[in-house]
Amino acid sequence: MGCYKVKKMQTFRRGWIFFAVMAICIAGCTSTLQVRKQQGEAARNLGEVYFAQRNYSEALREFLKAESLYPDDPFLQNDLGLTYKAKKKPDLAITHFKKALALKPDYASARNNLGTVYLDKGEWDTAIAYFKEVAGNLVYASPHVPLSNLGWAYYNKKAYEPAEKYYLKALEIAPKFINALRGLGLTYMAMGRIPEGVEILESAVKEYPRNALLYFDLGTGYTALHDHESALNAYQKVEELAPKSTLARQAEKAVQKIKHLE
Repeated sequence: MGCYKVKKMQTFRRGWIFFAVMAICIAGCTSTLQVRKQQGEAARNLGEVYFAQRNYSEALREFLKAESLYPDDPFLQNDLGLTYKAKKKPDLAITHFKKALALKPDYASARNNLGTVYLDKGEWDTAIAYFKEVAGNLVYASPHVPLSNLGWAYYNKKAYEPAEKYYLKALEIAPKFINALRGLGLTYMAMGRIPEGVEILESAVKEYPRNALLYFDLGTGYTALHDHESALNAYQKVEELAPKSTLARQAEKAVQKIKHLE
């Protein structure tokens, strides 16, 4: 009986030591994971600073460092998607936006961002499906964004009536949202409602007087109305605001066409 008690005690001690070691290992692993998570968040935060400065290469370097430390961060995966989108790598952007959604299925911003990549790829129907999911999310703080994106997708599909509908919905929520104002103006002009389109674009220019693209669109509208003087003034403004740009070169070509007509 004495030997049995000794063996039982030894077994108990070995079991206790095993569980104690396991507890220490688990605690150590948890602590290490927490440290890696904090280091990853620090790298992500730095990457977001670079991204805001449009230094996409340095942003990507920091985001990849963060991913090597803590890949299960949906916000990091969204940042990676945005960076690859900015660097014209749509397939990589899609991969990371989908990772963000796998980690956080209710991540509306990542879903909207994913839709914008399909816009860039010209896959309008796929983009529309994602934007409708986001627009239907009642807790999303910026519903005018996916609504305006829906307008742009339908505009590019030449489905102008639904484009108008979604742009108007976006403007009900955010009356000065530039994407919706511009999109609605272009939609009206595409529908042959040129005076209405020009009026919308004129209101947009009052809100955003430094936006060269709006002036270019206005130039197109004025040309369609045969108001060549206003068109020339609008195109001149493009060249002032965006000198030596592709848009400025397009404006100069439009000016030469108008002068040729006069």
